[in-house]
Amino acid sequence: MKPAEINNKWAALQQRIAADFDTDLPDVKVMLFLIGVQELGQGPRKFSKRQKEELMHIATCKLFSNMGFYELEGLDQDGWPHWKLVDKIPNYTILEQELIMKSLIVDYFDSLN
Repeated sequence: MKPAEINNKWAALQQRIAADFDTDLPDVKVMLFLIGVQELGQGPRKFSKRQKEELMHIATCKLFSNMGFYELEGLDQDGWPHWKLVDKIPNYTILEQELIMKSLIVDYFDSLN
């Protein structure tokens, strides 16, 4: 996808999530949190600050697994997924990182439909 197409799909996804949750437009961190909660599969609940950070890490690993950088190792005793890095992630510029994350997030939500 071209950057303009990614940004258009990202904006549409932000609008959809904001409407679904009756909230402001979500940023990348909020989207990662939502993906983390989805991937954890234990439903919505209160999470500690540390757990929220772990949920965003789960989401990042899940998204980058689609590019072959991470692989799911399994679940711990509490049902939390653990990932291992299987290939070094290239040093992308900040703009490239942002575009890649937006593209992966859009693809993730598209795959749920």
